[in-house]
Amino acid sequence: MARQARAEITRDSVLAGAADVFLRLGYANASLSEIIAQSNVTKGALYFHFGSKEELARAVVDQGNERLIGSCQGFFDSRVPALEACIGITYVVADLSMNDPMVGAMLKLTHQIGDYRGAQGDNIAKTWAETYRVLAERAIAQGDLVADLDADVVGLLLHEVTAGVHIVAVGTESIEEMAGRMERAWYFLLPSLVPAEKLSYFREFAARRLRRYVV
Repeated sequence: MARQARAEITRDSVLAGAADVFLRLGYANASLSEIIAQSNVTKGALYFHFGSKEELARAVVDQGNERLIGSCQGFFDSRVPALEACIGITYVVADLSMNDPMVGAMLKLTHQIGDYRGAQGDNIAKTWAETYRVLAERAIAQGDLVADLDADVVGLLLHEVTAGVHIVAVGTESIEEMAGRMERAWYFLLPSLVPAEKLSYFREFAARRLRRYVV
């Protein structure tokens, strides 16, 4: 048991070090030697757990996605209004992109690896698109989205907006502004999605959520 515990600690150290390096240098520029140094493990220890840089990167994707899902768990409660959940999830993405290297690395790596898959083979992008679709469907049924909207279209749009804000923030080296930009996106997006009588409420809701992440 002690040996297994040490192995798990070593694996976690490698993943944490890899996340830091991938986040800082990107997938193409990250080297295993850099990751070994950052993780403070031996080359043998790294290769015991991961056979290649790609395998390691995909493991980071899986762990980062698990952390993101865990942080959003409260929004999957059916008692939470679905549109509020959609808004809340986008701010969690913004917050963890800045404050959790594992999640930040996962979001970058899904684009840089090219097929949006972790070690388990799941397409992360498709999974989150489906999450937004289900929430959009519920929000339409709850009357918080305009009744004649298509849940498939709205779900994909929300996923595209969240991913787009992240990509631009990373590309312009301004990840610390992502939460504020997300609030601006919601401000201009909501009029086309919600009934007119609910617009002021949801704009204020998005502004209040922003204040949780910007001091």
